[in-house]
Amino acid sequence: SQHESDTKFILILDRRLDTWTSVKTTLQKIAASFPGNLHLVMVLRPTGFFQRTFTDIGFRFSQEDFLLKLPVVMLSSVSDLLTYIDEQQLTPELGGTLEYCHSEWVIFRTAIESFALTVKEIAQMLQCFGTELAETELPEDMFSIERILALRTERYCQLKEDITAVTKEGNLLLSSFEEPSSGECSQDQQQERPGDWETVNRLLGQLREMETAFDGFWEKHQLKMEQYLQLWKFEQSFQEVKNAIEFLMGQQAELPDTGDSIPQVKQRLKDLDHFDGMAQDLIGKAQVVILHGHQLAANHHYALNLICQQCNELRHHGDLLADDIKRKQMRLQKTLDLHTRLQQALQCCDEGAYLLANQQMDKCQSKEGAQKALQEIERFLESSSAYLNYDPQALHYDFESVLTPELKCQMQAVQAKLENVRSMFGSRQSCFRKLLDKHVRPVQLVAPRPENPPRSKSPLFSPKHGKILWSWPFLQLFPFLLQIEVMHDYQEKRNSLQYFISDSDDSLDVLKGHVINELIETERVYVEELFTVLTGYRAEMDNPAMLMLLPPVLRNRKDVLFGNMPEIYDFHNKIFLHSLENCLGAPERVGCCFLDRREDFQMYEKYCQNKPRSESLWRQCSESSFFQECQRKLEHKLGLDSYLLKPVQRLTKYQLLLKELLKYSTSCDGVQELQEALVAMLDLLKSVNDSMHQISITGYDGDLSELGKVLMQGSFSVWTGHRKGPTKMKDLARFKPMQRHLFLYEKALVFCKKREDHGDGYDKTSSYSFKHFLKMNAVGITENVKGDHRKFEIWYSGREEVYVVQAQTVDLKMAWLNEIRKILFKQQELIKGLDFKQCLPSQQWRSSSQARARSSSRSPPSWVTGEKQQRASISSEENDSERTSPVMLDSGLVSPQNKPHRSWPGMSQSLEICEGLEEWSGQQYLSNCSDTEEEDGNQLSPGKYKALADCKRRGSEDLLVKNGDEIQLLHEDGEGQWLVKNLNRRKEGWIPVQSLQIVVGDCRFRNAKVAGI
Repeated sequence: SQHESDTKFILILDRRLDTWTSVKTTLQKIAASFPGNLHLVMVLRPTGFFQRTFTDIGFRFSQEDFLLKLPVVMLSSVSDLLTYIDEQQLTPELGGTLEYCHSEWVIFRTAIESFALTVKEIAQMLQCFGTELAETELPEDMFSIERILALRTERYCQLKEDITAVTKEGNLLLSSFEEPSSGECSQDQQQERPGDWETVNRLLGQLREMETAFDGFWEKHQLKMEQYLQLWKFEQSFQEVKNAIEFLMGQQAELPDTGDSIPQVKQRLKDLDHFDGMAQDLIGKAQVVILHGHQLAANHHYALNLICQQCNELRHHGDLLADDIKRKQMRLQKTLDLHTRLQQALQCCDEGAYLLANQQMDKCQSKEGAQKALQEIERFLESSSAYLNYDPQALHYDFESVLTPELKCQMQAVQAKLENVRSMFGSRQSCFRKLLDKHVRPVQLVAPRPENPPRSKSPLFSPKHGKILWSWPFLQLFPFLLQIEVMHDYQEKRNSLQYFISDSDDSLDVLKGHVINELIETERVYVEELFTVLTGYRAEMDNPAMLMLLPPVLRNRKDVLFGNMPEIYDFHNKIFLHSLENCLGAPERVGCCFLDRREDFQMYEKYCQNKPRSESLWRQCSESSFFQECQRKLEHKLGLDSYLLKPVQRLTKYQLLLKELLKYSTSCDGVQELQEALVAMLDLLKSVNDSMHQISITGYDGDLSELGKVLMQGSFSVWTGHRKGPTKMKDLARFKPMQRHLFLYEKALVFCKKREDHGDGYDKTSSYSFKHFLKMNAVGITENVKGDHRKFEIWYSGREEVYVVQAQTVDLKMAWLNEIRKILFKQQELIKGLDFKQCLPSQQWRSSSQARARSSSRSPPSWVTGEKQQRASISSEENDSERTSPVMLDSGLVSPQNKPHRSWPGMSQSLEICEGLEEWSGQQYLSNCSDTEEEDGNQLSPGKYKALADCKRRGSEDLLVKNGDEIQLLHEDGEGQWLVKNLNRRKEGWIPVQSLQIVVGDCRFRNAKVAGI
């Protein structure tokens, strides 16, 4: 500043006790490095004799050098110094009276310089912050904008706090200069401080100016950021509403504005009303967005022009949508009016035709009858004049805007029919008037002679009105009159019924739409709930911030608690929900939607099987603060256990919704698929239920999954018996049935004993203790047992073991028999397929088969387990390791060395077999007994038999034996082949013994032979 440039310094060097060399060195340093403007340098020269002399001499010789650079005055004593400087400006050491404390001066100077440095740093921080605000690009999403605004606001508040702190420090420093110390500070010191006060005050002024500028800049920036955020929200709302309006306009454009019938037009009006409701909602949302835009414009938003433009665009789109819907509504309403008038005209024609048809011509022969009939016609014409006498040109002019080629054809047809009806009424009136003119002699009215005599005399009898002869043109115009007289009352009821059905079809469509909407909406809610559980609970188990609340028992066990819920969520969210939403406009595809994803729904079986483990784990930690905190964050009213039940509840909900949808889709497309989908979902529920029972089986040494799928399960009363082996005392004493829980697998029948529930409260569980199982390839059944219709037999390995099973109901028994029969039929088809592959027509095949048989006898194939194979029935109650049975093959084939008595005993196709088995099983076969005669009876022997199944010729598709044929077994070739003669068809051929046993059934039934053989 100008004041600083005018300020000059006076330096006093006290060298009274020093040497000339020191004085010279100091002057040189001052001349070379002193930064300020020097007014004068006063030197108190050394006082020693020699040093003073040296100083005088040296200064004299060097005076010119110093004067060129510094104005130096050499003083001999302190008194000489007082001639230059007032004593009040000098300290006592220099002969003055100024009280000066150097340490205090240093403290003040340090404080002033530190304050100045802090002010400078604040200025730099404000400059950097302003540069950052000006140069940083704003993001494109609302969340990031709000986050940046919050961060910048926080930083602004921090800078404001720093400025306030520095200002407070400056004011405190300034007050120290303004307050004189009591008695400790002299007047000279007080005169020294105004310079420091001015410095601090100047710095405080600069600080206030920076703060004011910074506040103004921040207010503008904050306003701009807030307006930018407001604009972003406005544009987002604008785009959403605009897209929704454009989408609705596209859907509305696809809706036709005409129709070919009244029901069609009414349905389209209903659809349009639905669109209108949606449009009004959208227009209301658009009005809210437009109002928001006007508020922004009123607040002087920087994007005023853009906001106004978008408001006008949104208003324009809304007006277009409303106008289009209104225009279509007017066209459809006008079309409906036209259809109504045409229908009224047709109805008038029908009523006129009925009137003419119901007039009894016999009674009209008299004058009174003719007069009455003529009056009826006149009254009808008077009441129907508006329809019979309408102007087609006027009608065409009134409805020209909605006329289509179809409507024009309908108008022409109605016009032609009206003209015919008018001509018929004119003819009938003319006829009656002539009759009235000739009332003197009654005249019998007959129909005019047509060109085709057979058609002109077509009498139609009415139970009410007798015979009427109608002219052929009349019947051509109203063909329904050919049936009206004969079925008058029935036809009226039928017409009314058809009308009711037509109306009910519309209502059924509405109800069906409600069901589909409920299916889709509940599916969306279900997906959202699964997402909430997975993110709000399962994901939080991996959140480091929540680990302190997580119970130790839950660590690394989220797969147990939640099962395969993520897999279920991915399936519904990515696949099934979108498939259902695509069915919104095509309800007939709902069934296919379920059927196409039938296999995917099997994942619910895994979830339900894990449910007991999940519930057990939940009960251990349900009161954990972790779940309470997660529930609080999600604002759920129900706990996690309620949401873990959602998949099970949803699975049961599907079949209920499918039933409702099927109820309203009786005559629509896709009914078959809906029925199949319902059956599939019910089967899935049954499979899930069966699998839940399966996981409670204990004591089985092996993998139950190897037995195939669980087909059925249930509790039964069971009696058991054995044909061979020593009789056990417990079998003789077992008159009461055993209570067993049976599981029917694809490959085995498992017997278990149901254990009582153990545990307390929620821990109560049911378990099934494994007893034994029967392989299905060695099982046979007897469907009826004497004494109780609920009983049936399951026999095993050629009746070595027999189990009498009693179901709770006959229906349950039949259901089990059907499932077992299906398994046995599949095995029969497998056996037939293998037999046909082995049957070749040439003798060369027989020779090769003999060679194979010989090699087979030397080295059994891999599917033969041995001559003394252990029974397939494994029991935990009995030790039967010493007992053996004939070789049982999974494929149903046998080796020549061990010929079984039957290859597949489950042939329930024949009533003869069932009745024989029933008779044989009625002998109270509940204990171990030996029946050698029965065993011998199983051997095939030559003779005549009645075929109980079909069989083809070996190596050919030709049918050798048909069910019911009489056949004769001639002889066996030693290789398991029988020569069979069909006595009905006069054919002969070789049949393997396995297939032959199926054809003739159980050889015990000698009464199945043909009588007399």
